[in-house]
Amino acid sequence: MPSRRLSDEGLPDEGVHGDGDGSANGPRDDLVRMVMGAMAAQTVGAAARLGIVDLIGGGERTADELAAECAAQPQAMGRLLRALTGLGLLVEGASGGFAVTPVGDLLRGDAPRSLRSFARSFTDPAMLRAWERLDDSVRTGETSFDAVFGKDFFGYLAEHPELSAEFNAAMSEATRETAELVPAAFDFGSYATVADIGGGDGTLLAAILTAHPELYGIVFDTAEGLAQAGTKLARAGLDGRSSLVTGDFFAAAPEGADLYLLKSVIHDWNDEQCVGILRHCRRAIPDGGRLLIVEPVLPPAVNPSVAGVCLSDLNMLVNVGGRERTRDDFERLCHDAGFEVRTVTPLPKPNRFSVIEAAPV
Repeated sequence: MPSRRLSDEGLPDEGVHGDGDGSANGPRDDLVRMVMGAMAAQTVGAAARLGIVDLIGGGERTADELAAECAAQPQAMGRLLRALTGLGLLVEGASGGFAVTPVGDLLRGDAPRSLRSFARSFTDPAMLRAWERLDDSVRTGETSFDAVFGKDFFGYLAEHPELSAEFNAAMSEATRETAELVPAAFDFGSYATVADIGGGDGTLLAAILTAHPELYGIVFDTAEGLAQAGTKLARAGLDGRSSLVTGDFFAAAPEGADLYLLKSVIHDWNDEQCVGILRHCRRAIPDGGRLLIVEPVLPPAVNPSVAGVCLSDLNMLVNVGGRERTRDDFERLCHDAGFEVRTVTPLPKPNRFSVIEAAPV
């Protein structure tokens, strides 16, 4: 089975604005905004696929100009641009041209914190079709994706290389903020080699190795997951301090590390599968080693501040069969795999992730 991961970072907590003026008008407006949230997401996705923000650049462009460059119908392009303005991604000037806002700039391909691939990936039919059967998944507790596409999510990606590359890019984009925070959230300097299990293109490992030059790193993932990792680590000047290991974390974890890292992996799988993954890490980890799990930790009672994590929880249900978990849930999984949770360190807000440190017992 593949060892890919589906990140929950960046899922929207809000939908579109209310009655056209951006104000909230109470419960009715709140519900309408939620119901229309899917339309807002598709509007952003269309802008990302058409490259609207890249075409506008740092100036202003009219609907006619953009339509010509996109081979689009001018009136329809104008309607899309107005919708993007209503969502706060663009601003319309007095002359009829449209410019990009700081939020819209996140859809620019070369922006330092670009989320363009994330927007394209998370509005792709491969991500959304299973959501149409959410009520079925709630009734049965089963993943809908497999029924819709005839195979599991990561198997589907393996058969669609373009979509797989877009997904890898989306996960890299979604991981950047967390990758900036994790290196300072744990004493990495006490260890010699860190293995990032299911580490994808190496975004997180690159940040850790850059901040801790005494460390050596291993990225462990499927061939599809590792497709962009060599380039990423080489660009960071880390190819001499890292290695790529192809494998399946349902079968084994790589030997040779004293620190094992799992980010946005555990939430992809059911409890039995998670315990299996953790047991493989337990067999590989030496005495005195540590396991780090980097995931959101749900509070015992949820509130609107964790709405994004709760939406991610449903995304796991319909697409891959996993779930988001509380501290008690993580402690139980670790205990069953031969670990004891020592600390849970939330990353600085507004980031929703925590670093869960577990020791072998």
